[in-house]
Amino acid sequence: MLSSIISTDSIFKKVFFGKPISLKIYFIILLSSLIVSLFSSVTHSRPAPKSFADLAEKLLPAVVNISSSQIVKPSQKPEMPKAPPGSPFEDFFKEWFDRYKKDGSPRRATSLGSGFIIDKTGYIVTNNHVIAGADEIVVNLQDGTRHEAKLLGRDSKTDLALLKIRTVKNLPFVSWGNSSTARVGDWVLAIGNPFGLGGTVTAGIISASKRNINQGPYDSFLQTDASINRGNSGGPMFNMDGKVIGVNTAIFSPSGGSVGVGFSIPSSIAKRVVAQLREFGRTKRGWLGVRIQSVTNEIAESLGLGEATGALVADVAADGPAKNSRMVPGDIILKFDGRTIAKMQDLPRIVAETKIGKRVKVEIWRNGGKKILEVVVGELREEKSARTNKVPAEKTTEPKETNIESLGLTLKQISRFMRQEYKIPNNIKGVLVTGVSDGSGASKKGITPGDVIVEVNQQEVNRPGQIAAIVSKAIRKGRQSVLLLINRGGNVRFIAVRLGKG
Repeated sequence: MLSSIISTDSIFKKVFFGKPISLKIYFIILLSSLIVSLFSSVTHSRPAPKSFADLAEKLLPAVVNISSSQIVKPSQKPEMPKAPPGSPFEDFFKEWFDRYKKDGSPRRATSLGSGFIIDKTGYIVTNNHVIAGADEIVVNLQDGTRHEAKLLGRDSKTDLALLKIRTVKNLPFVSWGNSSTARVGDWVLAIGNPFGLGGTVTAGIISASKRNINQGPYDSFLQTDASINRGNSGGPMFNMDGKVIGVNTAIFSPSGGSVGVGFSIPSSIAKRVVAQLREFGRTKRGWLGVRIQSVTNEIAESLGLGEATGALVADVAADGPAKNSRMVPGDIILKFDGRTIAKMQDLPRIVAETKIGKRVKVEIWRNGGKKILEVVVGELREEKSARTNKVPAEKTTEPKETNIESLGLTLKQISRFMRQEYKIPNNIKGVLVTGVSDGSGASKKGITPGDVIVEVNQQEVNRPGQIAAIVSKAIRKGRQSVLLLINRGGNVRFIAVRLGKG
């Protein structure tokens, strides 16, 4: 074996520019060539298929058309105008209202959508909005048969629903894929029932991922340019392996038709929700018990955080898991159960996916440094209103009005008269804003007279003098802004206000 290597090397010596080289250099060149070849094969994108025909033929039988219907009652009928007895208007109004009464009787409205079979026994996934309010759901299979479907469960927050049809034969079905490994630019195939036309196949690419289109608290859509139109809702989006990586749900279109901007629920979310609907008939989501908001650059600067990241806790539910962990308003959640919270929208989804009852570590930013809390995740059952922490009772030893020029605010202690004038409940403590200077940082952030300042830089306040002292300290430290916790009509929110004019 060694002699053959040497022999090869000797041949190489004769042909490499006529100059002898060592065996070591030869192996270096050979290894470099292999590495370049391997790297090139990895970085090249998967070529576009010559045809989608084989894939479409395989997947079409598992995609279904869904028609749902419900009885729609007419809106409240207007009262018949009173006309003078014997006038021609009396007969006219009577004839019109008799016709209205006849035409205004309850009628059956029908809507169309798509779905796909995930089990040979007849479990079908679709969108919640396709079957919402329906008293009759019919599934039309590709072989032309029709089946009445039973609704097993639905989830309005992710717009998913699970149906079941009875069948004596095994049905064709499709499997879930992993949307987390899908990349922008990958080819995808969408199959659905646009405009009631039946099984229609369209192809395109993933245009973007993790899109938030303000449809719910767990938005993280895949965006595609594969044609999606009315009636495609609930249909599957496949990767080139024939796996479902998305549930087509929404389009962006001024005209109502496809303009190449469609959105699908990623399988990483849909698979988990559907599994819970199948097992429990409802979803079971983790619950932290906080009200959160985004961390802006100004908020990050005011709290000494290097970059605008994480989720800012604006309020903590009195009976929630966060309260038991001693989390407080003003904390910035940086990590939850080892997963980084890059932006505010990440937290609700990550908490919801966490197992109920699990004890997790939460990394927060508080008082200029990181801190670890432990939280036992609760179960989200309904919207729970968070309440602000109680603050010490107000004192009256300082002047009741203060003008803080660096904030552009005129402040007063909350007296009984002020509570009546501004309709401030007795349980709200803090300092009342009575004036806002034009052009000030507070004015630009929308602070108005009647707002109550509960905290400044995460310190509870109930006197104007306290706010003045905290602001002065921030100025001495070179801070460009301070963080105010504002209570407006019972709703609390953090607002970072720049110091000084402009």
